[in-house]
Amino acid sequence: MSKKLIGASPNICRIRELIDLISDKDINVIVQGETGVGKEVVVNQLYRRSNRYRRPFLKINCAALPDTLLESEMFGYEKGAFTGAYKRMRGKFEQANGGVLFLDEIGDMSLRLQSKLLRSLQDGEYSRLGSEQSQKSDVWVIAASNQNLENNMKKGKFRKDLYYRLCTIKIGIDPLRKRPEDIPPLIEYYNQIYSIQLNRKPLKFTNNNTMRKMLNYYWPGNVRQLQNVLRRMIVLGEVHTELNDMMPLNHIKLNADNKQAFDIKPKRWIELLELNNVGTNISSDFSLKTIQKETEEMIDKKVISYVLQKTGWNRSKAQRILNISYHTLLKKITQLDLQPPLELQ
Repeated sequence: MSKKLIGASPNICRIRELIDLISDKDINVIVQGETGVGKEVVVNQLYRRSNRYRRPFLKINCAALPDTLLESEMFGYEKGAFTGAYKRMRGKFEQANGGVLFLDEIGDMSLRLQSKLLRSLQDGEYSRLGSEQSQKSDVWVIAASNQNLENNMKKGKFRKDLYYRLCTIKIGIDPLRKRPEDIPPLIEYYNQIYSIQLNRKPLKFTNNNTMRKMLNYYWPGNVRQLQNVLRRMIVLGEVHTELNDMMPLNHIKLNADNKQAFDIKPKRWIELLELNNVGTNISSDFSLKTIQKETEEMIDKKVISYVLQKTGWNRSKAQRILNISYHTLLKKITQLDLQPPLELQ
């Protein structure tokens, strides 16, 4: 993803203002937004505009490592601290001293490790695994998450004290579908970049219908998806094939009366349902868990059936629209006992 913040929507303009205001203040920041919206771009802008630019900038993906490895990655360890620790290792807090440490997907960090991180942020100190000696740390910590951390706090999945320690400033990045005015400048920018990188001629968007389709598309993968679409268009030259796969936003509806756009995760459609549609009778086994389970299954079945029907049971198109893996879609089809119409069997 580019290190430039592309766009002129009110959301992006506000983010630029915030970057100008806080980039040289070392104020703890949380950047929130869906996957692919450009959280790392914002973090890079904060770093590049700060007084710590040219000093270390290190990133840890909290979702990519199990708890024990994540702890040693952050704080380091002493020789003999655990089996396989043959020598001392410096952690990212030590390596980034004087610079910036970017904690990506912090919502996936365990509560135990959140507690240890909180102590380090409060005291400005940390200790390597296997050591009782504290080390001073001068690190500007910037965190990011594609989860709603406020909701996670309410559910007990994220520590309130850590959230308020990290979130002096929150920068929320809107999904691409909520800022369509940013799509043309993003297309123009990446069209030039990728045509040079791939040694191809830039695409010509002279057809208004082409741009209209791209503006009306839902972009479940946000800017990252837009980048990949442009790469394929430039390499393969199959502009119309890509456009035909883009189901317009206003065509993706649960039924004729529902005016809300299709959401990324089918379980969010629960907000559109009434309890008496769940199909659970009040009996001895009546419980909230039962309602939740049956409701999610019903939503999954209705939404997946609808998308498969609209795509003519093209599973590749369906998994892209649903924003799930092909394997997950096949598993859901089996679990929910979905069958294509006879003419497609």
